[in-house]
Amino acid sequence: MSLSPAPYGSNPWQQAHWDARAAANFVWGGMGGGLVVASALSGAGGTALAAPMLVGVALIALGLASVFAEIGRPLRAANVVLNPRTSWMSREALVAPLLIACALATAAGYASLAYAAAVLALLFVYCQGRMVQAGRGIPAWRAPLVPSLFVTTGLAEGTGVWLAIAAWSGGSAPWLIVLLGVLVVLRLALFRTYRRGLGTTIAPAAAAALDAAGRRLAWGGTYLPVALVAAWAAGVPGGAWLAAAAGLLAAAFGAWFKATLVLRAGHNQGFALPHMPVRGVAS
Repeated sequence: MSLSPAPYGSNPWQQAHWDARAAANFVWGGMGGGLVVASALSGAGGTALAAPMLVGVALIALGLASVFAEIGRPLRAANVVLNPRTSWMSREALVAPLLIACALATAAGYASLAYAAAVLALLFVYCQGRMVQAGRGIPAWRAPLVPSLFVTTGLAEGTGVWLAIAAWSGGSAPWLIVLLGVLVVLRLALFRTYRRGLGTTIAPAAAAALDAAGRRLAWGGTYLPVALVAAWAAGVPGGAWLAAAAGLLAAAFGAWFKATLVLRAGHNQGFALPHMPVRGVAS
């Protein structure tokens, strides 16, 4: 079977270096990092703190395992930490073990480390956003708001998952429900500013993918969760489960957006030749 040639040229083409395994790192890692932050901010103790911390660690580990599976030569994976001065991937790889260690220690009963874990989790998610932004040849990735969008999305996802776990475990942190409503509204505002900033600089296929993801993010990831949060605030029975539903919607549609950005909106800008070279003629 012959392989078709890569569509390099003046027309944008979809990048093929990051596949679903790389996208899984951003989806699960960002969600897990946000969950560690929400767990620390909840003020809970005992099992109500340990359970979401452990889930957060599991999600981060799942994301890291996914990207490890993408590496063509896994035995050389340790080389990723060799260039922290210039590589956001190296910085993510260096932060990850510290984050996991602090979160596990917190779950084991050292609650004083919860805020250290939260700070490391924020740094971890920020590194992920900067990793994407470092794709300078891809207009949808290099936009200035990408890191902020990743951090806000990760926090919204993690807070949402925390509320779902709390509904099952009996944890309570009402202010996190309010925070979820604020985060999903902020996330949508950032997305719309980001999308307007891109304008027509991205390929039509990338624009269509982002616009579709944006509509889902608005309706399923913002308006419906905010309505559920409002129902909780109004005292509708089953408030914990309303908050859990709002949280799961916020997490699911945030994950969909990040996967779309990596897998379907990652079009290179193509090559530009302002002056065609002509032999014997000075350019």
